[in-house]
Amino acid sequence: MNFVEERIITDGKIGEGNILKVDSFLNHQLDIDFIEKTGREFYNRFGNCGVNRIVTIEASGIGIACITAQFFNVPVIYAKKSKTLNLSGNVYSVKARSYTRQDEYEVFISKDYLHKGDRVLIIDDFLAQGNALKALVEIMKQAGAVIAGVGIVIEKAFQLGGDYIRSLGIQVEALARISSMSVEKGIVFC
Repeated sequence: MNFVEERIITDGKIGEGNILKVDSFLNHQLDIDFIEKTGREFYNRFGNCGVNRIVTIEASGIGIACITAQFFNVPVIYAKKSKTLNLSGNVYSVKARSYTRQDEYEVFISKDYLHKGDRVLIIDDFLAQGNALKALVEIMKQAGAVIAGVGIVIEKAFQLGGDYIRSLGIQVEALARISSMSVEKGIVFC
């Protein structure tokens, strides 16, 4: 069992709707030592891929992406879920659906920061149905950026989003892959 799986077993909780709650260390309160280990592990897996940008989506992926970027010494771009006044009109955009919020939103990245030929590592906390990741893949296509890989802290493999992204020929590395989970039977890792 690796350090992510151990932490899920120790501090994770299964909530209503088959939601894995890891908010005590990953996506509400951040355990920086834990996040640093994830960043180092992503660097071990993707450090030789020539990455020049790390991309994530707000909000839970930002902390993980920032610490990961320190190992790569590259900037982080985070896709915004709403168009704000300080986001110029020149943007890449696509619609996405949120599994946890059960709504649709638009995702934006400024064309000032993402360019044709950039080698991008996408980082996020969770991969379930893959909706956020599909949106980021589409934005990378719009920009002409190359996806060097995808680093995910926790993949719910039973929800098939990872299988779809892998079917596109994209390398997806999940630090923990869950094959099933329920309140009654607990969490089973792949």
